Amino acid sequence: MPGNRPLDIAMIATPWYELPPDAYGGIEAMCAALVDGLVERGNQVTVIGVGTNGTRGRFLATDPTPAGTERLGRAGPEVLHAARAAEMLRFLHPDIVHDHSTAGPLQAPQRHAPTVVTAHGPVSGESGDYYRALGQTVHMVAISRSQQEQAPHLPWYGQIHNAIRTTSFPFHEHKDDSVLFLGRIAADKGVHLAIDAARGAGRPIIIAGTCNDPAEQTYFDKEVAPRLGEDAQWVGEADRHLKLDLLAHARCLLFPICWEEPFGMVMIEAMACGTPVVALRRGSVPEIVQDGVTGHICDRPEQLADAVRSADGLSPRACRRRVLEQFDTSHMAEEYETLYRLLARRITHVREAQAV
Repeated sequence: MPGNRPLDIAMIATPWYELPPDAYGGIEAMCAALVDGLVERGNQVTVIGVGTNGTRGRFLATDPTPAGTERLGRAGPEVLHAARAAEMLRFLHPDIVHDHSTAGPLQAPQRHAPTVVTAHGPVSGESGDYYRALGQTVHMVAISRSQQEQAPHLPWYGQIHNAIRTTSFPFHEHKDDSVLFLGRIAADKGVHLAIDAARGAGRPIIIAGTCNDPAEQTYFDKEVAPRLGEDAQWVGEADRHLKLDLLAHARCLLFPICWEEPFGMVMIEAMACGTPVVALRRGSVPEIVQDGVTGHICDRPEQLADAVRSADGLSPRACRRRVLEQFDTSHMAEEYETLYRLLARRITHVREAQAV
């Protein structure tokens, strides 16, 4: 039973990108930040991931090369990563296994330590069926209240917001005229709504993001490409340097999502740079954005243009302060450590009772 001693944590990352990722990779960015935060709190963390290590934890690689965007979502890298991670865990003795992969939690019944699973994506449809089938073999953490409320039947053990290391994002109080869309070029992200809103507000917009699968390309060709022009420029996928520059200098970030997104990391990244967020009221948006303080939340797409104009009056310092106080790595690491300790004590008590 850990008590108050440092915890020994095995952190299983995904097979897709290194920790932290160079560009795209919200799960990997959160995982890297959590590892560093837990280590800074005095815990021992062994990361099972791919590629090379950019965290403060001990590192074991299941593959020297990340699967990457080209293979994202394919079964092969996922199951091979899970199998190799399971073999590595045989020689570790962690108090907790925190699994961010998809196939890895299937190994939970064979693990001596309890498994925590953070639900990084949808919890409906096949994903919801999968989590429900895992049952009590795992202890699930929601990344927003909205996500947890969408699937109250799942084996939730807690709810902890994602976070970033605020000081790693540049703060700029003086902004350019352009607004920004940053994310996947997909219909559920509402890229076309962002362009229309910026144009309606008389603001140029920069669109940066990934466009990988056929559905995204079809959407781009049909809804995004015809809207591009001198006042609407697509720059493709942004590496970390360009991403930070765009976030720091944009007048505001447009986040007109068209689905119940459980958590939008780009919102807290923008606010950390002092950039307010203009978004539709979907998913976790009301939990992250303080309406009228760090951004504007709209109920209908036709309200977005006015909100973009009004964002000029919002305080960049208030945006930065919001992230420091609510969405910084230090808070996330403390909350996860508390959850791990409660779970470890609970499992110990159950095993002691069974042994009697």
